[in-house]
Amino acid sequence: MLNKKKVSRIFLFLVLGIFVFYYITPLYVMVVTSLKTMNEIREGNLFSLPNSINFESWKIAWTGRGEGTSDVFLKPYFFNSLKIAIPALIISTFLGALNGYALTKWKFKGANLIFLLFLFGTFIPYQAILLPMARTLGLLGISNSPVGLILVHTVYGLGFTTLFFRNYYVSISDEMVRAARIDGAGFFKIFFKIILPISIPIIVVTVIWQFTQVWNDFLFGATFSFGESAPIQVALNNLVLTGTAVKRYNVDMAAAIITGIPTLIVYILAGNYFIKGLTAGSVKG
Repeated sequence: MLNKKKVSRIFLFLVLGIFVFYYITPLYVMVVTSLKTMNEIREGNLFSLPNSINFESWKIAWTGRGEGTSDVFLKPYFFNSLKIAIPALIISTFLGALNGYALTKWKFKGANLIFLLFLFGTFIPYQAILLPMARTLGLLGISNSPVGLILVHTVYGLGFTTLFFRNYYVSISDEMVRAARIDGAGFFKIFFKIILPISIPIIVVTVIWQFTQVWNDFLFGATFSFGESAPIQVALNNLVLTGTAVKRYNVDMAAAIITGIPTLIVYILAGNYFIKGLTAGSVKG
């Protein structure tokens, strides 16, 4: 007979299996639909496999060319998002690391207050900063440009990156910094030679978080850009809403998958480090 421990494990796996099926099913439907022709979609059902693998819808979604060309396609907007996401995550990650280092290893008057202000910034909703940010971008002359969106995502993400690095650095012994200061090392030398090399886990967490936030953003992209300067999420919305007279579900599904591939790749390559880095420093401080 099965003991209680084995029964509980079997029950746990069954529950997890149900959740896996629940979350994987939409992805399965998206993939198989993107590989079907419109005739197969009309005549079949959501879960049926395609008669043959057909990447024509992917070609239309990416380049706008193929059987039934499209005026809206993803290729240029995909690279727009890369131009925005990569600089934004590099700048916000670097500044977050610098802030976390300064707030934990170089104590100064008002450090706790400054950290609380950064923490408060993580609770400010997107909608609350739309008007002041639009005004700021207009005054700087960088509205409707990748530079403007880089600034928006850097500023909005700085509270999160500072929080991540601050919580990680409180778990690092202050003795290393004191010893380096006694040896004559300054602020930046300690940061680049000692702190950054041991910050890989939290850097991975921050990169995953910030890249996902920037890449998946629609509100900032739709508000502060239009036309050829728009990021891929705006282009995906335009492709789905302003397509041809006949709804092409295969093209829409292919476009949605293409849009989600970069974040999926990031999680696959660095997902093992995400939880470890996120929970580092959670006990102390």
